[in-house]
Amino acid sequence: MKTRTYGLALLAIFALTACSQQAAVVKPMSIPVAEKRQQQGTDSPETAIVQEQFDSATDFSEGLALVHVNGQYVYIDRTGKIAVKPQPYELYGVSSFSDGLALIQVNDLYGYIDKTGKIAIAPQFSSASHFSEGLALVRVNNKHGYIDKTGKYVIKLQYESANPFSEGLAAVRLDRGYGYIDRMQKVVIEPKFEGNADFAEGLAQVRVGDRWGYIDKTGKLVVQPQFDGAFGFSQGLARVRVGDKWSYINQQGESVSDRKFDWASDFSEGLALVQIDSKWGYIDKTGQIAIKPQFSFASDFSDGLAAVKVGNRYAYIDKMGKVVIEPQFDEAGAFSEGLARVRVDNKWRYITANRQFLRSDKS
Repeated sequence: MKTRTYGLALLAIFALTACSQQAAVVKPMSIPVAEKRQQQGTDSPETAIVQEQFDSATDFSEGLALVHVNGQYVYIDRTGKIAVKPQPYELYGVSSFSDGLALIQVNDLYGYIDKTGKIAIAPQFSSASHFSEGLALVRVNNKHGYIDKTGKYVIKLQYESANPFSEGLAAVRLDRGYGYIDRMQKVVIEPKFEGNADFAEGLAQVRVGDRWGYIDKTGKLVVQPQFDGAFGFSQGLARVRVGDKWSYINQQGESVSDRKFDWASDFSEGLALVQIDSKWGYIDKTGQIAIKPQFSFASDFSDGLAAVKVGNRYAYIDKMGKVVIEPQFDEAGAFSEGLARVRVDNKWRYITANRQFLRSDKS
């Protein structure tokens, strides 16, 4: 269950819903790769005219969303206006912005663009991640290292596998096993584990033998290895698996309740998505059912709403389980920065929490 970064940060437009080994989040939507084709009409990225419907779309991040329109990938702002047109124009892939830079793929190499659309770090890496805490994990051939926003190596290529920095530490593999380094490249937790993952809320899951437990930032085991699967803490609780059943523990390793679930997601906005008998619902932080399992698909709460499938269409519910945006979408994404991407037929649009589609005056 060690989090790896091979094929790092697969570009969002191609793999928005791919779940890593550390994220069993259920999301009903997937973004297909749109074929490049010329749409009818005169609006194009060159004219920066507002577009309201897209061939594909991603969540908003840092005020921008990546969309496919008129056969091209561009970024729109929250008014729907095209704000950034990536250069070079012919890209194999492009991702959302993180820390002011976006990952791009040109041929078989990865690099970064800034918010003007220009190349900030030339494509040169075999794989790469989004920037996190000012650094990005990159791979050249079979070695991993870390660069800053100028593209300069801060930690040279040397690790067989590694993770992005999280809470000041990065999980890496050294000769003797898996451990952690700080930003000065100092080994702060000795490589003595068979597997490890990122720190979250001060703790990280590690594998000793065939069981998972949790360590603090001194490397001390604070929750003894006892789980077949363990995931990062979110809002004070972590989901763990014993056999094929899931439950939640606090940072002392204590179970929140006796309830067991067929599947579970991280807590978000006070609720966690769980599966019981093939139906999805939500529990609160005491482990009590907050919204009874009734949906064939559902997603985490964000901005107070969650996308769920009702019949053969997607809708949005509030934290009381009430449908607040009626079932009408073929696919639906999470709200991010006040907007959610939704698909009707073959076109994507953005909707607000008050049920208004993103529109702008084109005059």
